[in-house]
Amino acid sequence: MAQQLTQHPSAWVERLARFGYISKGVVYGVVGLLAAQAAFGSGGKTTDTEGALQEIVNQPFGEFLLALVAIGLIGYVIFRFVQAIKDPENKGTDAKGLAQRFGYAINGLIYAGIALSAVQIILGSGSGGNSNSRQDWTARLLSQPFGQWLVGAGGAFTIGLGFYEFYQAFSAKFRRKLDLHELDDSERKLVMGISRFGLVARGIVFCIIGWFLIQAATQSDASQAGGLGEALQAIGQQPYGPWLLGIVALGLVAYGGYMVIQARYSRIVIGR
Repeated sequence: MAQQLTQHPSAWVERLARFGYISKGVVYGVVGLLAAQAAFGSGGKTTDTEGALQEIVNQPFGEFLLALVAIGLIGYVIFRFVQAIKDPENKGTDAKGLAQRFGYAINGLIYAGIALSAVQIILGSGSGGNSNSRQDWTARLLSQPFGQWLVGAGGAFTIGLGFYEFYQAFSAKFRRKLDLHELDDSERKLVMGISRFGLVARGIVFCIIGWFLIQAATQSDASQAGGLGEALQAIGQQPYGPWLLGIVALGLVAYGGYMVIQARYSRIVIGR
């Protein structure tokens, strides 16, 4: 066993990556389910990833379940850092390649924060102040020289990520990283439909979060900044809000499903 661990580290990173995709899918699925319940008047709430973690820990055997999610998220973080540093996909060192690898590293840092929140909740030290923390960081940036420009640029970048999700959904380029040869045509169509629906919903949320940041920058007001929970809440406050919120919420559930699809069918490259 020890020899296998030393000889095949890439196999373990691949397993961690697949487990990580499942954990990420669970978190998004819980956020979406809670928002869908709120939209359809059957309880629930609009919340963010930390709220989803709190909901998991409140279930029977919640600490055990959340520990599994945390382990998976840590595995996902390791996978992203391996992609960023080791470059198993041969992205290279030109501007495009470095940008993609930098994106992997940022993605890893974001989910490291979510994994840390999960661990803190298990240990009973979770702050539950994700929104306040985001606004605190925005306030710190706004207080710096060119702070409004930095926050505005962050908002524009986040909106850009949203449009990239739309591009992925409508171009279906994500299909290239999925090995679906064992599925028949109807199963492939179902997988593609779930994945596209999820990507569009996530893109909408990103665009709203980016708009919040731009508002914070233009008004020099950190309280305008918001995350996933605030974005869902804003959707629910629009005309036909419950219907719109329900659609986006189900889309986030679909995105969770897309992550499970990634866990099962993604072509994960680790070794070179």
